[in-house]
Amino acid sequence: MTKYAIITDTDSSLPLELAAQFQIQQVPINILFGEESFKTEIEINDVQLFERIDREGQLPTTSAPSPGQFLEAYQAAFESGADEVLCFTVSGEISATYGAAVAAQDMLPEKNITVVDSRSLSLGQGFIVLKAAELARAGAGRDEIVAGAMRLEKDSGFYAALATLKYLAMSGRVGHLAAGMANVLNIKPILTIQDGKLDMLEKVRTRKKAWARVVELTAAAVEGREIERMGVVHVAAYEQAEEFAALLQQKIAYSGEIMIADLTAGLAVHSGAGMVGVGFTLKA
Repeated sequence: MTKYAIITDTDSSLPLELAAQFQIQQVPINILFGEESFKTEIEINDVQLFERIDREGQLPTTSAPSPGQFLEAYQAAFESGADEVLCFTVSGEISATYGAAVAAQDMLPEKNITVVDSRSLSLGQGFIVLKAAELARAGAGRDEIVAGAMRLEKDSGFYAALATLKYLAMSGRVGHLAAGMANVLNIKPILTIQDGKLDMLEKVRTRKKAWARVVELTAAAVEGREIERMGVVHVAAYEQAEEFAALLQQKIAYSGEIMIADLTAGLAVHSGAGMVGVGFTLKA
């Protein structure tokens, strides 16, 4: 039976222990504070990220993993006994990660490497990767693994509520005056994944109403379908994530365990501390 290695990047929001359980290797997104570079989940996490941002009053930039980082991951997989590598990256709409993964693939023309743009991010991407790992363990072939995993791009959903527009103002994506007014009015934007990007869906006042709206959107999306997997993602807000997970369990028909995961720094830079959201996949 062909032994497949499943590789992704840290924008998948997969907890390290879960990735290790499924033998999924995550190539880190890079966080840049001036000349200093930090590897997501290896050298910096969400809490450390925002401690520094709040201390310095400035956002870092992010960069995709280099082709060399992917090359190292591929080589390590083959050295560990893999026959083939399947790499699922964060959406090419928001990152150069896919291009870097393909460039590394071209450096090993004699090896069987398949690179797939997940067209998603965070738990949308992470659940695609988990499905690929499950199918590989079950003995599926390459085409079946890719098709089965990528089905989830359509059979999945993601909704999140921002806690503040402070960090979007720091990035220049919204004006400081607009962000200040939004905070005065207690506006909590709701985000979703559309066309491979994280986009603002609507604006709701107060955290309580925003969470209720996220639950409402989730309930509508899963109506008439059985949920396969569900997780709550957060940015330096673990207690709030637990509270939100409990709310989901009260309102949504899902008997499985709700995973709680960090958004991870490569994405958290763009959403800001305090964000809480839900990702889910549906059974075929």
